Amino acid sequence: MTDPILKALSTREVEFGPWQNQGKSQWNHWHLARDNNSVAWLLFDKKDASANVLSVDVLEELSAIINELETDTPNALVLRSVKASGFCMGADISEFESLSTEDEAVEKLTRAHEVIDRFEALKATKIAIVHGACLGGGLELALTCDYRFAIAGAKLGFPEVQLGLHPGLGGTDRLTRLIDPVEAMTMMLTGKNTHDSKAKKLGLVDDVIQERHVQAAVRAVVEGDVKQSGARLRDQLMSTRPARQLATRQMRSKTFTKAPPEHYPAPKALIELWELYGGQGKDMRDAEIKSFAHLLNTDTSRNLVRIFFLREAMKGLARAEADPITHVHVVGAGEMGGDIAGWCAFQGLRVSLFDKETDKIAHAIKKLNELCEKKHRSKSQTRDILDNLIPDFANQGIGHADLVIEAVPEKVEIKHGVYAEVEPKLKKGAILATNTSSIPLESLQEGLKDPARLVGLHFFNPVASMPLVEVVTHDRISDKTYDRARKFVGQIDRLPAAVATAPGFLVNRALTPYLVEAMVMLDEGVQAEAIDKVAVDFGMPMGPIELADQVGLDICVGVAEMLQERLETKMPATPQWLKSLVDEGKLGKKSGKGIYKWENGKPEKQDPDSSAPEDALDRLLLPMLNACMTCIREGVVADEDTADGAMIFGTGFAPFRGGPMKYARDEGVEGIRQRLEALAERHGPRFSPDAGWQDLE
Repeated sequence: MTDPILKALSTREVEFGPWQNQGKSQWNHWHLARDNNSVAWLLFDKKDASANVLSVDVLEELSAIINELETDTPNALVLRSVKASGFCMGADISEFESLSTEDEAVEKLTRAHEVIDRFEALKATKIAIVHGACLGGGLELALTCDYRFAIAGAKLGFPEVQLGLHPGLGGTDRLTRLIDPVEAMTMMLTGKNTHDSKAKKLGLVDDVIQERHVQAAVRAVVEGDVKQSGARLRDQLMSTRPARQLATRQMRSKTFTKAPPEHYPAPKALIELWELYGGQGKDMRDAEIKSFAHLLNTDTSRNLVRIFFLREAMKGLARAEADPITHVHVVGAGEMGGDIAGWCAFQGLRVSLFDKETDKIAHAIKKLNELCEKKHRSKSQTRDILDNLIPDFANQGIGHADLVIEAVPEKVEIKHGVYAEVEPKLKKGAILATNTSSIPLESLQEGLKDPARLVGLHFFNPVASMPLVEVVTHDRISDKTYDRARKFVGQIDRLPAAVATAPGFLVNRALTPYLVEAMVMLDEGVQAEAIDKVAVDFGMPMGPIELADQVGLDICVGVAEMLQERLETKMPATPQWLKSLVDEGKLGKKSGKGIYKWENGKPEKQDPDSSAPEDALDRLLLPMLNACMTCIREGVVADEDTADGAMIFGTGFAPFRGGPMKYARDEGVEGIRQRLEALAERHGPRFSPDAGWQDLE
């Protein structure tokens, strides 16, 4: 930031400029100063934090500041943040856990609303200057201002739905009155961020400016040169309940297919709130408090808040003290290798990509271009991203790279051949990583002169959508390699899960029994669509048959057979008809035909003619839980939180249930063990409960 007052306030002192109240701030989280034109500048700077959040103590101080401003009201009040990270990330989510009843939540929210309402009622012309992230409660605070200016690059949004909630500081009312209410509802129902230019188009901000123009923008408001947009005809029509009812019917139809209300109650509650109280100001805000308090105490919200903290913990794992990666070299431009290279290039790293088949490299470049389109990158941004990806037909990038990622077929001998070529060419300090999905690293390190630099980086398909990367360690890895690998995962905006080397690591080891059991049911004559419906009804993003097709039937068969061999598990043998599909090249989505036929990236399905067996859900789900328990007991993962985070972010395990181990806790550990024993009696020893269930408290 270049604004002089912000430079001064970064030390919590005002040392220059025509500012009154010079000297150290009397507040912990705010600083208030006035210029000679009777413009007050209120700057948000939460103490001992890298980002602003609205906590109880922050709002208490704001209330005291409002007292001062009510007594001595300036002509205008500028609200902005000192933090480089942005305006405000929203409410302090850690305080949610202390609210154990709806009454407690209502009381706390009511006090917070009183502060926000008083701020809105100040007679001064209020101007919010928004930079970086302005989310949740931060955006609700900005909405109380008369004018909002976004610094170029700002992003605004209401992500509360991702926590099983909706806005709770008056945002449901103020946003639907400020902009097109249908657009406002879409923002809140999807939880997606709105970037600067779209925010201006919607009327969410009055203009997008550069930092150097802040003072001029404030001056223009004070002098009356900035015109506010008035209510549009559509907004006026939506003030009638019949018009809202028509709109909400469409919202329900569109929203509930992705977020069934029995699993995710927040969208339903938000739609009802606007339908009943839209445009009614204080009445809607009062109803919002009660609705938010109720949602906060649902299992869905509690579990989604838990997932938020799991994500933050995984992000913390990526903040390692290590040199950053600047150049990545990928060996193998197949489905995974090409996508890994493309994603690294998309994230701004220099990437060289080698494959003996040049058409695979061309395909990887094409997919990266499509990703740029999907992510709404401009032509110039797309050009820069594509320039990051360098076709390397001679494999020369090895010697220049900080990290070499091998993504060749899952055969130990093929990978050893790659390492024999790569290792002598690695520069000093470079890391050698494998994207193996299941082969233990002790098998891969054989023959390496320096196995300390080998690490597993197991990405998931599709790379651009799946946030997890398993960082696989082994007994000879160095701390330096491990730390740098973790940091790299954070560099490319992915979540690292630390796992020890073992067949299948965690995710594939837990996912494979789930997929194989679905194939056994198919073998028994159960319809594919009926099997998938059982999983989707439970809350999975897709059923196991569709998932197997999407992952690739060849990969599923390979991992299953490897686990059967290496773990000597009692998992049933892979059906011969499934192997035949693979032999015929019917691999699923990537070949256009597997168990389902795929058109335009989607499987063609029929409505099931019959339902799945009564115990189908347990047959699918409990082997997954059992495998997670085994991985915890054997030390493949450190704890239940790691297992839950990895399964949610690596497989999409029903988020509102909090993860497989959280689900087991909620169901009762002893009950899970007994249900496994019952399945073992009916269907065989593959369901025998792991010994770890007896030791779990």
